[in-house]
Amino acid sequence: MTKTILLTGGGTAGHVTPNLALLPQLRAEGYAIHYVGTAEGIEKTLLAGEPDVVYHVITAGKLRRYFSLKNLADPFRVLKGIWQARRIVRQVKPDVVFSKGGFVSVPVVVAAHSKAPVITHESDYTPGLANKIAARFADTVCVTFEDTLQYVGPKGVFTGTPIRHTLYEGKAEKGLAFTGFTGKRPILLSMGGSQGAQAINEALREALPRLSKTYDIIHLCGKGKVDPNIQNAAYRQYAYIGPELPDLFACADFVLSRAGANAVFEFLALAKPALLIPLPLSASRGDQILNANYFARKGYAMLLEQEKLTPDSLVEALDTLYENRLQFISTMTSDPHVDGTEEVLAIIRQAAERGKQG
Repeated sequence: MTKTILLTGGGTAGHVTPNLALLPQLRAEGYAIHYVGTAEGIEKTLLAGEPDVVYHVITAGKLRRYFSLKNLADPFRVLKGIWQARRIVRQVKPDVVFSKGGFVSVPVVVAAHSKAPVITHESDYTPGLANKIAARFADTVCVTFEDTLQYVGPKGVFTGTPIRHTLYEGKAEKGLAFTGFTGKRPILLSMGGSQGAQAINEALREALPRLSKTYDIIHLCGKGKVDPNIQNAAYRQYAYIGPELPDLFACADFVLSRAGANAVFEFLALAKPALLIPLPLSASRGDQILNANYFARKGYAMLLEQEKLTPDSLVEALDTLYENRLQFISTMTSDPHVDGTEEVLAIIRQAAERGKQG
């Protein structure tokens, strides 16, 4: 008998890509797959390429920790989202619900509570506000970092994070052909998340005359942030990369990046040494700082705080990272928890069996 899974998560790519990583095996096991997201969120864009996934739209409100006039309206948007999600749950009758987080997930988890087994997944070192709320209504809370178990209580299970299988299939020669690089010089891949990272963009471009003497550089700079005035034979810039990303990873020797949890664990799974520049406290709740510190402590990456980011400090850190890359690679490849896809799927299977029996 076919099992049905209801997935949710959105707002940023990091709340969607782990769900995408689960899809191939869910399909192979015959699940009917439904997804709940917003009408305008990045989750809808990313799911557009998955025609066998039934996409449902709800309203979501952002629960802010700071004052905003939008705080007056958003509770009503959340309540409306819960009402819409309850209707979807009644219609779909899922055997299991899996939530990756983001504020769109809160109404879904609340609506599914006691109607089906609910699993949430926390990517970051400490839970965000949406997942803190969702955890109250969940049966199981999967975590990416083993240290995070102390924050989630008895519902917590250390699984790691699902990694998209396509990332393992990249071909270096295709990445070289795409960029036009020869592969005779070290290649740096710079990325700032789905929105780009302006501070990294600016420092990298200021340091470009020095960096390009040694490295070929692939720069994923974010939508609307390509600078057409830069002319440098060792530099390629792209607003966004889709199916070519695995090939670019394959041809890159090391990475410059923000420190979102999904990104850093993808670097770990691919054994790519990384220089991490986390979002500062002035622009975040500090989750990327915790992620980056953890990776630096484990010997998986180097950390450069944005407050200390200059063209000079960037060049120095990247040179140090490249010179010591083999040590970082050795440390990363010795970690047994680089990919949590199968661990998460095992929990989903168990929960779906309970849901089907219920």
